[in-house]
Order: sequence, then C-alpha cells, then structure tokens
Amino acid sequence: MARIDALYLEDPCSGSRRMVDYLARDGIPICRDRARNLMRRMGLRAIYQKPRTTIPGAQAERFPCLVDLSQVTAVDQVWATDITYIPLQKGFLYLVAIVDLFSRHVLSWKLSNSLDTEFCLEALEMALGGCRKPDVFHSDQGCQFTSSAFVARLQAEEIKISWSGKKRCYDNILVERLWRTVKYEEVYLRGYSDGWEAEISLARFLWRYCHVRPHSSLGGRTPHKVYTETEPCSSRPRLTMLGAGTVQ
Repeated sequence: MARIDALYLEDPCSGSRRMVDYLARDGIPICRDRARNLMRRMGLRAIYQKPRTTIPGAQAERFPCLVDLSQVTAVDQVWATDITYIPLQKGFLYLVAIVDLFSRHVLSWKLSNSLDTEFCLEALEMALGGCRKPDVFHSDQGCQFTSSAFVARLQAEEIKISWSGKKRCYDNILVERLWRTVKYEEVYLRGYSDGWEAEISLARFLWRYCHVRPHSSLGGRTPHKVYTETEPCSSRPRLTMLGAGTVQ
C-alpha cells in the first residue's frame, strides 16, 4: 500500500491495471483485483475521462464548481479540503486538511483510522473555531464532504459550497501539491511506527510549513504571515484562538 501511494503521487492517472504493471517492475507480484481493492481502501481514484454512468441526484442536493484559481485574490475567499493516505510501519491512517487557497495556509488537519465523515467535521470545526470563515468551501464529491451533516454545517455558516465536477480534476491542485510535499519531505522519510508518532511528527512538520518555511509563490513569505497580515476577502474578525490539530 505504501508503494501504491508513492506510485499514485507520481502518476495519478494510474488505475489498477497500470498499478499492477508498476508493482511488477518493483518485484511486487499482485493481481488486479487485489490492487483495485487496496486502492479503494486507500481512497485512491485514477484521474481519467469516465463514461456517464452515474445519474445525478436532485439539483437541490448538488453544488456547482465555483473555483477558478486565477480569480482567487484574497484570504478567506476559498477554503479547500481533501483526504490522503498516511502509511505506518504496521497499518495506515487517513489525513484530512483544510487549506486557504490564497495563502496556502493549513487552517486545520485531523488524522483518522477510517474514512468516515466525523473526522472531516472535526477538522471543519477546528478551522471555523478561529472566528473566520470563507466565502466558498471547495471539495471533491467524496461521500464525507457530500454528506448531509457536512453540507448542513457549511450552510449553517452561510458558506457557499463548491464541488469538483466533470472535467474539473485540477480544481484541488493546491491541496494535492501540499500532499506531495507532506509525503516526500515528511511521511516517506520518517516511516511512522504508530499513530502517536505520526500525529506528533506531522504537527511539527505542518507548523514549520506554515510558520517557518518561505514559499516562492508567496514572495518568500510564510503562509501564516500572508494569512494573518493580508486583508481578508470580507470584513471579519482577526484570528485569536488556537485549537488542537490546527496550525494557526
């Protein structure tokens, strides 16, 4: 599963058939059914043009994609979220993060041993706990983010909901870049023995990513500096509180 994760980062268009070939080159014999089951367990889906085999639900239950990265010009204009797989020496965890797209600041994150909705809701509450909220909240159409509980929480805050739609696989590219950085500069180098080690080490890495590491796309500034010192998209109170699992 760890090798599948690394291969998927290199080639996210890989399905189970191509993954079998990649693994065979590495001396890992595996059948296609096994590869498909592991990818499904990890929450990995190949990016490709899919046939129209899914009938959309009622329009009231669906939300259009409202994100155009070229139009993101202020903090708190768009927050985005995604889930990734974190390998351990024995087992694995899932990591969800909420990111402000303008500043690249990681507003909150949460680890879980299952792909349920609860840990995504907890991450959302952490991000909103800073007394700031976005105009638009963007995600893919994973069941965690399309659940009635998650949608209702956003609607209660009067936040516009945006879902990646057909031919919009790159809408969440900035969060995907964060995952790539986390994997290659932290996760794969550490080889966590258990969830406690993973949580402590990830907390340290994400804090440095937001508070210490200069970003060339931000003119050498840190995401935290840009997020706290840039005028928000709308007039809202400044961030004053911290919560467990946040990197504000």
